[in-house]
Amino acid sequence: MFKKNFYIIKIKNYIIPFLFLFFTIGLVLFSNSNLAAAKSGLSLWANSVVPSLLPFFIATELLCSTNLVQAIGNILNPFIEPLFNIRGEGGFALIMGIISGYPTGAKIASRFRKDGICSKEECERLLSFTNNSGPLFIIGTVGISMFGNTTVGLLLFITHILASLTVGIVFRFWKYNASPKIIKNNKQVFSKNYSTNHLKSKNVSLLNLGEIIGASITNSISTILMIGGFVVLFSVVISILKASNLLQLLAYIASPSLHIFSIPEELSKYLITGFLEITNGINGIASVHIKEISINIILTSFLLGFGGISVMLQVLSIISKTDLSPKPYIIGKLLHGIIAAIYTYVFINTFPMFNFDL
Repeated sequence: MFKKNFYIIKIKNYIIPFLFLFFTIGLVLFSNSNLAAAKSGLSLWANSVVPSLLPFFIATELLCSTNLVQAIGNILNPFIEPLFNIRGEGGFALIMGIISGYPTGAKIASRFRKDGICSKEECERLLSFTNNSGPLFIIGTVGISMFGNTTVGLLLFITHILASLTVGIVFRFWKYNASPKIIKNNKQVFSKNYSTNHLKSKNVSLLNLGEIIGASITNSISTILMIGGFVVLFSVVISILKASNLLQLLAYIASPSLHIFSIPEELSKYLITGFLEITNGINGIASVHIKEISINIILTSFLLGFGGISVMLQVLSIISKTDLSPKPYIIGKLLHGIIAAIYTYVFINTFPMFNFDL
């Protein structure tokens, strides 16, 4: 028995190195398709991701360098604290996460932790529900460009936000007893295991304005480059899976399980693709024409909520320099996807204007 357990442990230790080796071999064997995929990923990053996210990243960094976050916290605290068990400053992460999209919410939660604005438990709750897909992507890219219908985008955005808020309410009980209380006069009590040396000055003046803008741009460019790397990497990974027919094999294996939920076989490979990277997956799902298009929309809603492995790794990279646990984020996003899909199903079957089945 001991020998068997030992072999299992040994195999686990080699899973990730084996995946890296397979990726390297795939780069060599399918170089032509990989080159096209890398170019497509770079084009997507340069033309869509950078223009839509970089300005928001810079704006977020600048706002976090002022007293505005604390002012927003004072205003929103009567609503945010009872609902999500987070001090009012968390409302800033929620608002910016909704407006700008992945991975802004995680970036702000990480910044709050580094600056000591919220406790460890509060930032982990923020991670579970504030890292969302933005309206530009859901309504513009998914609704108008992919499905060719603004109403579809509006439906997906409504259910996405409702699911996000629901997850936030559920996660208000995450490490409930460990959460520090907000005391009078808005003085903040931080967790003992995190030094208050991380608190930074919020006094912005003409003397340090250039320094603050420069630091904000530098930090934002670093994050956007990291995202670009993930976009290109997963574009190539999906290309390798397609060229090696592994994607088709995985879809074939998953089809019987998905059939239980009335998901057609032709959608299986795009759902798996979406688990890896949502843009390619959703684009594929939208391109499959079936009479019950509500299935396509519900699957899209799930993927938008879940975010995909690519976004998940981006978030893990962002929080790696803090003491935040990735567990609430992973559980929260899976729950977000499931709840968003349920809400979308209910809306489609309740409101005729959202039913697009032929």
